[in-house]
Amino acid sequence: MQIGRRIYYDKGTGNVIVDTGERSGSVAETTIEQDFAIYAALAEYALETVGCLQLDYGQYEQDFATSNGFRVNVSGEAPVLLFSYSESGEPELYPLYQK
Repeated sequence: MQIGRRIYYDKGTGNVIVDTGERSGSVAETTIEQDFAIYAALAEYALETVGCLQLDYGQYEQDFATSNGFRVNVSGEAPVLLFSYSESGEPELYPLYQK
């Protein structure tokens, strides 16, 4: 079985709280409520203040491999995952996010 990652984020800011990562093999998919019980960082938030992006297995694989960070843009009608990339190979003080 292959399970895509879930990205939990603060609905107000778009800051990522938990990235569950991808899982494969003998794994079972968890519910959002189970994730709140499993991940200490999620337990610090009220359920209604946290958004969740469910990705397919392998979705954005290249972006996750080459980016130096990501966040969720919550300014539009639907949340959008944005990745940051270092143009020079050097870490930036403020990452540039791109769709």
